[in-house]
Amino acid sequence: MIDRSRLARLLDRERDAFRKRNPRSAAAYEQARGHLFGGVPMTWMNKTAAGFPLYLAEARGARVTDLDGHEYVDLCLGDTGAMAGHSPQATVEAVADRFGRRGGATVMMPTEDAAWVGAELGRRFRVPYWSFSLTATDANRWAIRLARAITGRPRILVNSYCYHGSVDEVLLVVGPDGRQVSREGNVGAPVDPTVTSRVVEFNDLPSLERELAYGDVAAVLMEPALTNIGIVLPEPGYLEGVRELTLRYGSLLINDETHTFSAGPGGCTKAWDLTPDIVTIGKAIGGGIPSGGYGLSAEVAARVEAMDGLDLVDMGGVGGTLAGNALSVAAMRATLEHVLTDDAFAAMTELATRFTKGVQEVIDAHGLPWSVTQLGARAEYRFTNPAPRNGGESNAAGDPDLDDYLHIYLANRGVLLTPFHNMALMSPATTEADVDLHHEVFAAAVADLVS
Repeated sequence: MIDRSRLARLLDRERDAFRKRNPRSAAAYEQARGHLFGGVPMTWMNKTAAGFPLYLAEARGARVTDLDGHEYVDLCLGDTGAMAGHSPQATVEAVADRFGRRGGATVMMPTEDAAWVGAELGRRFRVPYWSFSLTATDANRWAIRLARAITGRPRILVNSYCYHGSVDEVLLVVGPDGRQVSREGNVGAPVDPTVTSRVVEFNDLPSLERELAYGDVAAVLMEPALTNIGIVLPEPGYLEGVRELTLRYGSLLINDETHTFSAGPGGCTKAWDLTPDIVTIGKAIGGGIPSGGYGLSAEVAARVEAMDGLDLVDMGGVGGTLAGNALSVAAMRATLEHVLTDDAFAAMTELATRFTKGVQEVIDAHGLPWSVTQLGARAEYRFTNPAPRNGGESNAAGDPDLDDYLHIYLANRGVLLTPFHNMALMSPATTEADVDLHHEVFAAAVADLVS
């Protein structure tokens, strides 16, 4: 239904407007190109629809301001890292107290805050024993090492087009012919990930059983719902089937709740009454301060502690000097205790429902074959209907030019989506007016496209 030549003209128009609107960001980017690899602090910041990124000046709550003085409703929120909102007051005060008044961020000593955070995460995610990292990527790496140690098995099983950070073992997909292949663009893999891992499509229990039956899978590492290839929800009975199969074949089950934390105060694990062996999480729990962690069930913790010869306190490959530092732990406590509360999640989810309803109304008004999917405080639209049921289908439904058009159109009018996909996330600071502004601009973008 999309006139591709019209889309190309509109995309050129919006890119030209973006360049004219943001001269200071463009100049900052050009200056940085002489000093930063790729011109940005981290190369994924080049994921921009307009040729250069917007540069941050200020951020508060659910709003950001760029170098050119434009204010935006931020529905990206650091791709979940700022789900608590930018610089939430309780977290700011805790960080200032820990780093300023009392002093000490990295002193290689525990603080009492850590036990509080461990207990709270245990309450929320139903696994009692926690250890901390600075990222979910590291939490996943360390959980994988523990799973291999206690099972004696070499392989990790993941879902095609999953997202678990930059963990080597997860960068493979189910190819068009059904074979397992390294994910396109994988940079400098130390070993072909098909050697270390197995991969199946989400929502495919027969394939999962086939791969587990080889008897070499230490753990299934999965998001309870896919999130980084568009939101893909589990079909009825699927997650229960995953748990039953992992138990039957002796593999551990690791739930990565880093993005699916949006489902509620205890992520999908609590919302859907799941019983994983290990939970990993990062980004949001520190309110913007680098934080992460993994939680172990009592049984898994006991199995680890019963093993002779594991070096868990020095060079065993689990942990890092800055992991669990006093500053990160203080930020986690403040964020969990005062910001990302049960009441906050209820309000965030209500706003996401408002977002989903408004997007669906625009889709229906124009008869577009698109879909929108919600996961708690998170919602996302895809250019296919019905919504994809696995990662392969969602990847095939991608439309980079249409993505770019909508992203630039929205940005030029004061709304930011996640650069990697069409995800909108609600924070405790997001308002109905913020959601309604998105709908107004989104409706105009679609009308320009299809009129």
